[in-house]
Amino acid sequence: MIWIALFALLVLAAIAIGYPRITLTRKVGDEGIEDPETVLAYDRISRTPQFSLLRRIFVNELERHKPTGTIIDIGCGPGYLITLIAKKMPDLRIVGVDISEEMMATASKNISSLGFGKRVEFRKGNALNLPFEDNSIDNVVSTFSLHHWSDPSRAFREIRRVLKPGGQLLIFDLRRDPRRFFYWLIVFATKIVPFFLHTQALKRINEPIGSVLASYTPSELELFLSGTSFTNSSLKGDIGWFFLWGQK
Repeated sequence: MIWIALFALLVLAAIAIGYPRITLTRKVGDEGIEDPETVLAYDRISRTPQFSLLRRIFVNELERHKPTGTIIDIGCGPGYLITLIAKKMPDLRIVGVDISEEMMATASKNISSLGFGKRVEFRKGNALNLPFEDNSIDNVVSTFSLHHWSDPSRAFREIRRVLKPGGQLLIFDLRRDPRRFFYWLIVFATKIVPFFLHTQALKRINEPIGSVLASYTPSELELFLSGTSFTNSSLKGDIGWFFLWGQK
């Protein structure tokens, strides 16, 4: 019995220490990746079970909002989210947008053999300069990209510009005030991921902890959204990430 009691105390102590949120000092990273070795490293880490799980969490949330028509993915990276959306929602037309030519080439290669045809395409651009006309897009999504945007307030205005009336925005990103135990996990992952993926590229750019340090807190996000004139919006947080939804 004493061992059970000691174990229970250790668990409670770990929860007490690891559960509270911590707020980290923001450190800005680079926007866009052209280095082929780093693109390859992102492609590899995007295939891991952890990232697959996060994509499924995002798509489950996206399905709740019943998107129709055209959807654009800002900062589409190597294209695995687009693949999942295309499989789960076959009626959607999907456009991947990325600032990196190298990343778009990787995404096109990953998707080219999956038989999506003209349902999926890629265009170069970023959140501050989207290659679409006013009021032309039904849905905008972005995952783990917001923290790279140099001017989020301007980006939200640009997103609103391209959305049709009633169009929806859904963003999924890390938060800079995670639960302490989540922060520890990310620090640990930053040390071991380069070893398991056989690449030093992520180590050079300090990922994935670099993305946590470059991300925003909910209060900062609400400030960015104020003045963008979205008709409806909501922010839903979790242990180390959040969903931001908006409707024009």
